[in-house]
Amino acid sequence: MDDDETTGTVDESSDGSVDAIGSQRVAFLGMGVMGAPMARHLARAGHSVTVYNRTAAKALAWVALNGHGASPTPAEAAEDADVVMMCVGNDDDVREVVLGDHGVLTTMRAGTVLVDHTTASAGVARELAAACAARGIGFVDAPVSGGQAGAENGQLTVMCGSDEVEVFSRVVPLISAYAKSVVRLGDAGAGQLTKMVNQICIAGMVQGLAEGVNFAQRAGLDVDQVVNVIGKGAAQSWQMDNRARTMADQQFDFGFAVDWMRKDLGIVLDEANRNGARLPITALVDQLYAQVQQRGGERWDTSSLIDLLANP
Repeated sequence: MDDDETTGTVDESSDGSVDAIGSQRVAFLGMGVMGAPMARHLARAGHSVTVYNRTAAKALAWVALNGHGASPTPAEAAEDADVVMMCVGNDDDVREVVLGDHGVLTTMRAGTVLVDHTTASAGVARELAAACAARGIGFVDAPVSGGQAGAENGQLTVMCGSDEVEVFSRVVPLISAYAKSVVRLGDAGAGQLTKMVNQICIAGMVQGLAEGVNFAQRAGLDVDQVVNVIGKGAAQSWQMDNRARTMADQQFDFGFAVDWMRKDLGIVLDEANRNGARLPITALVDQLYAQVQQRGGERWDTSSLIDLLANP
């Protein structure tokens, strides 16, 4: 198999012995709707987990439910860890918890690994990879897809970039505690670039579904019946299966928030400006989401694009 397309599941360490992942000491930074269940899966898989969150109450609440421990700073959480994993907000948050005065690189030991599940820029992934390499620490950028439900159910898809295949292979058994698919796409930054492709495709798909559902309603069709029929053909998608009904009912108080999608699309459009990719539909959908925000839908699910059509 080509190194650029390395995929997990990995059951053996680099020397051929069975990887004793049950004894791993893991620090997990970020107890949001994604990070908290991901850390819980690690704890249930038998790892020793120490958590950190900028709002300490969230970390303490996680410990109250799951046991293990919490630390007041990223540096203290990472001090004894074999692997540090994080899922925070944006590039600035990533830099703060990794490179800041109390960041994990102040205490991580040579030979340990940092895994970043944040959806961030490819540039910051390469920046962290270089900073880690200078200290003898492995790095994997590993953004995820599957949303809160995927995190809760341990069914995430994880897109990885790492300069070293061996480093990636070491963390696959850990990531597999909450993932159905773990794939290395290339060197540092490749995971983030792949997540950008994911968001480009989702943006256009959600807008198309919103238009289709709104059209069906205005044409007097039964949306459930329509979706049941066309969902067995070429129009089928995860978005159709999971969001058509709630779109039709104008239910948006769940799922992946518009604010988060706009953050992700901002990263996409910045990268497109650098690499010359033309993204006319993505840019349009980003502006449509801006209109949803102006309606007070900052925390609505991304399927709320239909609100602009149903309530013009």
